[in-house]
Amino acid sequence: MAKNAHHEGSGPSQRQLRVGELIRRTLSELLSRGEIHDPDLNRMSITIGEVRVTPDLRIATVYALPLGGGDKELAIALLAKNKGELRHYLGRKMTLKHVPELRFMIDDTFDRMDATRALLDQDNVRRDLDE
Repeated sequence: MAKNAHHEGSGPSQRQLRVGELIRRTLSELLSRGEIHDPDLNRMSITIGEVRVTPDLRIATVYALPLGGGDKELAIALLAKNKGELRHYLGRKMTLKHVPELRFMIDDTFDRMDATRALLDQDNVRRDLDE
């Protein structure tokens, strides 16, 4: 099979998953220790839920959420503002040929789970599921 012969929609490769998880753990560790030179960012408790890496490992999309879910936009803005320092830190901690460009997104996993739960709790949906 050719190097990039993966079919569209086949999901990420093991390498993408491994690199994404390594970035997630490294960023989580860095943020929990408050080592960034931005007091506003250090005051926030931010959870990194997932990191998705492109097949060429050049771009890493970091899904983050502040603890408690408040100030989501501020958290993403502060992470984006400090992405150079975060990327530099990743470069020191990881053995990658190229440190991916970091992009930050709000992790809406919990919102989606709540919406799904609310949907499943509706009488008409519950009635359909019970049949």
